[in-house]
Amino acid sequence: MTNSLRNIAIIAHVDHGKTTLIDNLLKQSGLFRDNQKVDERIMDSGDLEKERGITILAKPTSVVWKDTRINIIDTPGHADFGGEVERILGMTDGVILLVDAAEGPMPQTKFVLSKALSQGLRPIVVINKVDRSDARAKEVINEIFDLFVALDANDQQLDFPILYASGRDGWCNYELDQKKDNLHPLLDLILNHVNEPEVNLSKPFAMLSTLLHSDTFLGRCLIGRVVNGIAKVNDTVKSLDLNNNKVEEGRLTKLFTFSGTTKVATDTVMAGDIVCVAGLKTTSVSDTICHSEVNEALKSSPIDPPTMSVTITVNDSPISGLEGKKVTSTMIRERLLTEAETNVAISFKENDQKDSFEIGGRGELQIGVLIETMRREGFELSVSRPKVLFKEENNTKLEPFEEVTIDVDEEYSSTVIDSINQRKGEMIDMRDTGQNKKRIIFKAPTRGLIGYQSKFLTETRGTGVMNRVFDSYGEFKGDIKGRRNGALISTDSGEAVAYAIFNLQDRGLMFIEPQTKVYGGMIVGEHNRDNDLEINVLKGKKLTNVRAAGSDGLTSLTPPIKMSLEEMMSYVNEDELLEVTPKNLRLRKKLLLAHERKKQLRETLPA
Repeated sequence: MTNSLRNIAIIAHVDHGKTTLIDNLLKQSGLFRDNQKVDERIMDSGDLEKERGITILAKPTSVVWKDTRINIIDTPGHADFGGEVERILGMTDGVILLVDAAEGPMPQTKFVLSKALSQGLRPIVVINKVDRSDARAKEVINEIFDLFVALDANDQQLDFPILYASGRDGWCNYELDQKKDNLHPLLDLILNHVNEPEVNLSKPFAMLSTLLHSDTFLGRCLIGRVVNGIAKVNDTVKSLDLNNNKVEEGRLTKLFTFSGTTKVATDTVMAGDIVCVAGLKTTSVSDTICHSEVNEALKSSPIDPPTMSVTITVNDSPISGLEGKKVTSTMIRERLLTEAETNVAISFKENDQKDSFEIGGRGELQIGVLIETMRREGFELSVSRPKVLFKEENNTKLEPFEEVTIDVDEEYSSTVIDSINQRKGEMIDMRDTGQNKKRIIFKAPTRGLIGYQSKFLTETRGTGVMNRVFDSYGEFKGDIKGRRNGALISTDSGEAVAYAIFNLQDRGLMFIEPQTKVYGGMIVGEHNRDNDLEINVLKGKKLTNVRAAGSDGLTSLTPPIKMSLEEMMSYVNEDELLEVTPKNLRLRKKLLLAHERKKQLRETLPA
């Protein structure tokens, strides 16, 4: 058994190569056999993570290097999952800051680095993807140094070591022109630069619960770092919340440490180690698991609050209950409460009748991932348009603002600037990044950015890259226009007919194909104009004895627009809903009957 220990997290902007680097660290540390087949992105174990190619949940792993066990935590790069990063930094004694050699520091780089510096951690900087054709490693180092200074790093933190690497090819060096063999310099640097955890084995056992997940066989499992003392299997422990109130008493039925991608059962855990414990039923994230003698909870860093919310209700469409198994409000409520317990970046509220639930998160992606997960579990839901969460200070209404970094071809820059100005955004900076590309930085209200991603891709012909990160709360900016076009609404229920869709194509863009099940009040397309239009997509061709040779059956249809779940959420207006079932995503009006919608419109119009 190794006595020496290091705890470290890998932090970076999305797609800068964290998970790929960990893959190669695990392979080169001797964890796998030479002939063993190993999947790419080993750490991304969830279905959604594999499909989307992103990390959603922070996950610990470990390698043994020169008789030292190094616990490594892989973290998400998307701003929406920043809550995961904030929690786990308290478990570590150092961080590896990964930066793309071409893109340089991005908004999420700034966010995760500020959290690491505020906790007093000394980063190791790794310039990744230096083998890219557009790599500019030397300029990026200067940008990183400027970022450290801007974030008020102390002298020790400013004296950061630098490595050049290619995570994909599995090598790193102190100089660009050195031999490109392996990642051993990084492993050696972790041993030399990161301090061993400060431990006190004589104190009573105490650990801070940081992550929570459910296991099919073990039930609730809590992951965290042991701060003091030693614990053994079957020890009696208690848990305390942040206010030092006792949550429960129980036994540690199972103890695990991490080795590679698996949990390894152990009889004893000690201070400094990152462990997984089972046996406690109500203990949650941020609670302290400790010996009965301990009466004071361990400190936990506060998490930034949610900035956006959606309202989730039961699916009450005419074809509800046909595809999903979990359709009642009680089932939905229990599932959302479980999520709010395990994910501290999610907030949960309900109305008095307990049939409508407000879920708050960091962005459309985080809420979208939750809804997609529930959908795959067999739930049916109705989801409202996302809305931002306002604050009030000194009788002033405040709303969340985001820092938006846009990389775009020069020819599209004026279009993008105009578009964000319409959404009450302000340009902070604009600079050339070479190859006729511009990097433009805005500060814009979150409200104006809802649903902008798809329009942005249209404006830049799919070539632009947009990154957003929460900046601060600022003064309310007034009304911002939402979607400018109206909806095409089905009048009847049945299966859509190709002939009807063909004849209605000049009215707008369609969302459905022939043989799609529709119902009255369902949105089947986007109108060319700003008003809603009711259409009949079930009208077939009348049978006659007259035939035109070659013309029958040649109905040429424009392919329908297919949107992701997050795009649909952002697309709906205030009077519309997104219907989510295990097999389909549908857009609909809140009021399905046409006369009810007209009545509501009359009531809202000024006299």
